[in-house]
Amino acid sequence: MQYLRDLNQRNRADRASLASTPSVCSAHPQVLLASLLCAQARQRPLLVEATSNQVNQFGGYTGMQAADFIAHVHRICQAHGVDRSLVLFGGDHLGPQVWRDQDAARAMAHAQALVASYVQAGFGKIHLDCSEGCAGEAAQVGDALSAERAAQLAQVCEQAAPDPQSLSYVIGTEVPPPGGARAEDGPVHALATSAHSARETLAAHQQAFAQRGLEPAWARVAGLVVQPGLEFGPDHVQHFDLQAPDLLSPVLTPHPQLAFEAHSTDYQKPPVFAALARRHFTVLKVGPALTFAYRQAVYALDALAAWLAPPGPRAALAQVMEQLMLADPQHWRRHYGGDAQTLRLLRHFSYADRVRYYWAQPAASQAVAQLMQWLAEQPRPLAPLLEQHFSDPVQALAQTLQGHGFDWAQALVLAQVQAALQPYWLVQDAAHAPGP
Repeated sequence: MQYLRDLNQRNRADRASLASTPSVCSAHPQVLLASLLCAQARQRPLLVEATSNQVNQFGGYTGMQAADFIAHVHRICQAHGVDRSLVLFGGDHLGPQVWRDQDAARAMAHAQALVASYVQAGFGKIHLDCSEGCAGEAAQVGDALSAERAAQLAQVCEQAAPDPQSLSYVIGTEVPPPGGARAEDGPVHALATSAHSARETLAAHQQAFAQRGLEPAWARVAGLVVQPGLEFGPDHVQHFDLQAPDLLSPVLTPHPQLAFEAHSTDYQKPPVFAALARRHFTVLKVGPALTFAYRQAVYALDALAAWLAPPGPRAALAQVMEQLMLADPQHWRRHYGGDAQTLRLLRHFSYADRVRYYWAQPAASQAVAQLMQWLAEQPRPLAPLLEQHFSDPVQALAQTLQGHGFDWAQALVLAQVQAALQPYWLVQDAAHAPGP
């Protein structure tokens, strides 16, 4: 993870620095492909992260263990000529959260096996998140207990990793739960982390690492997750206040190797990403906004196909997804609230994008494959029909992708995802631009 350390160094060296990187948190193959193609075009590393509920020793909701996830990404690279050395792997929210309905001893035993599997597989960026309580504990535990558990997991990582020097750690407790904000907590109004709270978190973790003799590991702690004052819920986005004073940067002064990490940056306006970089947020995480863009694209293509094809037996894609979500509501029920009509709309169009949990199911993947195959056999539609469903910038990106061998329909899907990711890359482009 030398890249991350160098990124922090460049960012911390200059108060106006834009040095930062997007962190793509998704296992969806089309989202990953679109992101990897961006990295390949720029010849810059891409940080790809898996979360503990998504990928774990029991398969997570993707059915993948840590080594499987890395192989999954590498297969996409090989199939499309992307240099796999550009991909950096991170583990997000690694801790006992997935097993928080069990007692602390059992949940932490699972968490230890989890982090060991990640570092043994080759994940280099490890976010230790022990902020949520287990059975019989408060929903959020205090800094001291969270830090002690994080240090316990760091020790496991140091012992399990083929090369501990290759690991970089991220700590921090003021984070949204894996998968995004929960509706039962009410409307999200994210309050920025206070400088006092950030200092307390750092002090507690440094002490906990020292008590276990983990000073070398502490020297490789590269990130602190704090809440900058942005968030999204099922039907709204709390946008970052560009005029808000920067009260957090001074917290980093005694820690020259550290920078901040921002979660839930999805759907923010483009100027926000540069503003966060200037405030020493070097890792800008994005996930649901990318699968939201994927869903936008395939639903748009499905609507477009209805104009191109005569009526037939094929079910509308939204209808297929609705049936899957109603048959297995575990991935959205706790996250959405409202009457029947509101729930129906949120299942498909929520910013939380809980529909992303269903794309890998056989009925969904088959429906998408049939749609894409049929469209690939059709000539590119008339411009006015495309303009009804896709913006000019997305169509421009798609034209470039067609020049690299993708058919017009898949190019539009990839372009829709790239358009959502583009503001993050534009900050990188500016950071790498030659000076006057």
